[in-house]
Amino acid sequence: MINKIYLPIICTAILLLNSCGEEIKTNNSDDSHAIPVVISQATSRGNQSFLTVSGKIQAKNTADLSTKMMGFIQSVPVHVGEKVQKGQLLVRINNTDLQAKKAQVNANIAEARASFNNAQKDYERFKNLFSDQSASQKELDDMTARFEMAKARLDAAEQMKNEIDAQFAYTNITAPFSGVVTHKTVEKGDMANPGQLLISIENPEDFEVIAMVPETEISQINKGTAVEVLVKSINKTLTGKVSELSSSARNTGGQYMAKIDLDKSEAHTLSGMFATVVFPVEKKAQSHVVLIPKSSMVIHGQLSGVYTVSHNNTAILRWLRIGRTFGDHVEVLSGLNSDETYIVSAEGKLFNGAKVTLK
Repeated sequence: MINKIYLPIICTAILLLNSCGEEIKTNNSDDSHAIPVVISQATSRGNQSFLTVSGKIQAKNTADLSTKMMGFIQSVPVHVGEKVQKGQLLVRINNTDLQAKKAQVNANIAEARASFNNAQKDYERFKNLFSDQSASQKELDDMTARFEMAKARLDAAEQMKNEIDAQFAYTNITAPFSGVVTHKTVEKGDMANPGQLLISIENPEDFEVIAMVPETEISQINKGTAVEVLVKSINKTLTGKVSELSSSARNTGGQYMAKIDLDKSEAHTLSGMFATVVFPVEKKAQSHVVLIPKSSMVIHGQLSGVYTVSHNNTAILRWLRIGRTFGDHVEVLSGLNSDETYIVSAEGKLFNGAKVTLK
């Protein structure tokens, strides 16, 4: 009787023991698949003798073209990336209404000129008659007023023609300088509205960098200061000089705008590329340059990162902002502090969340 009562309890205990054994076995199996890695602490270099700020490259000569007219786009004979010459047609807007107005204005000019010529002849005749005392002063005054009114109407009609001709310029959008088409917002058949951006062009020969300088170092930077510009996307270091320096940071939160003219180079520079500008000035606030070896970095396109180890021994990919190169090491501007460790090498393929074990 007692054996029958305790038999289920004994069976349950055995199952629990087996279950625990399987769990322990599984955990041991997970640990056995952990990737051995070697970690290192980021090194730092003190007494930084230069200031690095982020900037953006842009063409020195750019134009965003619009119109004052409303009408349907008749043609856009250029494409994005196409080279254009100064004065070349970029966008044509239907100008049928303007042509009708121009014809009307030309008719008004012809009428006003005929009236003017007739009034001028009468004025000259009455002027001679008045000299011969054959016409009164009032008659001469009337002819003079008539002549002046005819002249004013002719001038007004000719000014109207100048206004119509100026409006024609807004229906034929031409290139203000030689360059490359970088953007267009309309195609044939679209409606153009006054002030709407239609097309953009830029001159790809001369470039500049716009950078923001902190207020703590702005006093050490002057117009003409030579700088280095690091363009990571093309892996090039360019040179240039400060061409403009703002004296106000009222609308930029304590950051002062600096414009750097880039020197001519063979580098394939494009507008919109991000850059790091290095000013040869001593930073007032003491700082350290964090360095890591290139071999430990993970590169995905234009992104750079490094794997770190979490508190539960898993690999975590951390993206970094990279600065200058020092031999086989690179500067970490943000994303990793000097007191943090990172994975230098691994005996397997790392990924986010991968189990790792320290060698």
